[in-house]
Amino acid sequence: MTNSKHLSPGEARAQGPTIKQTLMADAIPPPPALLAQSQQFLGDEDIPVSRYTSRAFFQREVDSLWRYSWQWACREEHIPDEGDNYVYNIGPYSVIIVRVDDDTIKAFVNSCTHRGTRLLASEGCGYSQGFTCPFHGWSWQLDGSIKNIPGRWDFPHVNGDSHGLAEVSCERWGGFVFINIDPKAKPLADYLGPMDEHFKQFPLQQRRIKTHVKKLLPANWKVAQEAFMEAYHNFETHDSPHGANAQYDIFSDYVSRFIHNIGHYSPEALADYPGEKWRAPPLTEQQQLEALAIEGRVLKDGETARQIAAQTLRETISAELGVDLEHCSDSVMLDSIEYHLFPNMFFFPGVMIPMVYRFRPNGDDVDSCIFDIMVMELMPENAEHPEPPEPIELGIDQSYTDAKELGWLAPVYDEDTSNLQMQTLGLKGASKGVSLGNYQESRIRRVHKTLDNFMKEHEQPSQEDNNG
Repeated sequence: MTNSKHLSPGEARAQGPTIKQTLMADAIPPPPALLAQSQQFLGDEDIPVSRYTSRAFFQREVDSLWRYSWQWACREEHIPDEGDNYVYNIGPYSVIIVRVDDDTIKAFVNSCTHRGTRLLASEGCGYSQGFTCPFHGWSWQLDGSIKNIPGRWDFPHVNGDSHGLAEVSCERWGGFVFINIDPKAKPLADYLGPMDEHFKQFPLQQRRIKTHVKKLLPANWKVAQEAFMEAYHNFETHDSPHGANAQYDIFSDYVSRFIHNIGHYSPEALADYPGEKWRAPPLTEQQQLEALAIEGRVLKDGETARQIAAQTLRETISAELGVDLEHCSDSVMLDSIEYHLFPNMFFFPGVMIPMVYRFRPNGDDVDSCIFDIMVMELMPENAEHPEPPEPIELGIDQSYTDAKELGWLAPVYDEDTSNLQMQTLGLKGASKGVSLGNYQESRIRRVHKTLDNFMKEHEQPSQEDNNG
């Protein structure tokens, strides 16, 4: 570890080569977005455990976060044709996203404007020529306008404008359909900030959903997502040396990122980790290549495991998928590059690690959440998106290896989520707050600070205040 005695809080970094130095030494250098760096010290006070365990805090999130934040609900290929719809649930809220015509996608609150009954019961894909309430038969066109009211004579006070379906803000980006229940929501572009420019170099609309796994996890949604926001856990949880010198960037209140190298690690960065496994003697480049399951290839003078691993992947994936990766950088081919978009979304622009994640409360349960993983596979340019696969749903006690489609990722996800139940139990009996590293866990602190500011902005006056 860098000697921190004479450094200000948050300035200390791991020893050894930086991520930028590693990327600049690659055979094919990275796009400009990956060379951007932005870090700030956000404080070192403890995070109160009540933020993860308190029913009152959970209810504040229901009232002042999920109703007002942008979230991706589905992909455009979930609703390719007129009448196709997708139901997305977040906490107590439910939204219908519908393809109105070739060029128009709208979103509506999944609730009858007569007496509130949900119009569509199940989350996921569906089709209809309109929407009909199963209670009294009120119906609406795809654009949300009133179609029919049985016993119309008894509702002279109802007109189309007053009782059309309640529209929800809806925008598209990177092939994803985003919703915001707040009708006065600021534009999605304001939320995305630098992500829009960065992802022009990693076009997500040119990817398809190869696999979608939806699993129930035994932890608050923040506990679960924070397990994926740092590489500090890699040494113990994954028995891996990668990530000890990961780079963490905070680009805005809403957007952060980490980059950690695959196919290269720095023994110096592990200087104050326990044991000698990864330090003495450090793995040779040849051993690192074999650890990446690339066997039978002997490195020539000047070659690195990282360069050969990247080139092998280029050749293999190009042949499998029919995509041109000739100029794709070593970093995009190999590295774990993870962007977080507040409050609960993760986007990985890499080729070997090409996922998106989403963490949501499981109904009104403080102590469990829904974790969506989509593996986003590259598509040839101008190819049409195939029909997306049905999500594989896993229960709270199931292993990710039950989702065979995840392949080598399945046991990694088992490791990533193996500590969540114990952490949930530990938080309930904790005698102090949660302590975060100044640098490696700064992204977690950014989320909590943004969450506080966001909820303060959107909290409504109490009924007593309204009556006062």
